Amino acid sequence: MIPPDTHLEIGSLLFEGIDQIDLTGPFEVLSRIPNAAYRVYGKTAETVRDVRGLKLTPDTAIEDAPQLDVLHVPGGFGQEDLMEDEAVLAWLRRQAGGARSVFSVCTGALLCGAAGLLKGRRATTHWASFDLLPYFGAIPVDQRVVVDGTWVFAAGVTAGIDGALRLAAELRGEDAAKAIQLYMAYAPEPPFDSGTPERAPPAILEQARAAVAAITERRTATARRVAARLGVQP
Repeated sequence: MIPPDTHLEIGSLLFEGIDQIDLTGPFEVLSRIPNAAYRVYGKTAETVRDVRGLKLTPDTAIEDAPQLDVLHVPGGFGQEDLMEDEAVLAWLRRQAGGARSVFSVCTGALLCGAAGLLKGRRATTHWASFDLLPYFGAIPVDQRVVVDGTWVFAAGVTAGIDGALRLAAELRGEDAAKAIQLYMAYAPEPPFDSGTPERAPPAILEQARAAVAAITERRTATARRVAARLGVQP
């Protein structure tokens, strides 16, 4: 826990093709952390669209970001286009190097991996990309939220809310995190038990895998190139 009188700079990366709930779910938590400033940073200051077309606008460009205390890296299909973007990867390395905490959601973990930040770390990501973590030198852990030192990893999409609450507790204590959870009325009772590959009906899982087959193929090819660059033997 960080002393409550220590101000925190919290920032999220925004990019074209993001899955908006990877950003907006944690935003609901991170923006309510006491004595903290929260901002969104894009490669440029231009408006982008999420994977379903929602328009989102960063506060400013990454080059204008201060050193962040908390770096939040979301995922989404658009993550793939940044995997070999050295400007973004260098920014992630700089920010992670000076941050108190790094928070990855969904395939944001792959971006962190492409920046060379996952070697030897216990990590998780979206179920469709989970088997790619070893390409980045990570130790895959099949859990909804994984904590490795000052790093917090959340699995797919909605897990970002759980991970953000865990991070809030790490930063400001459990009472602060519980107060945020209460304000959000976050007490999920999903109508179906189909939220993981293990629980989804086989036919539904097959459809889901088919729907992401193309992006999964691209991600696998990119992961192999990154592994070769990083000298990782998966």
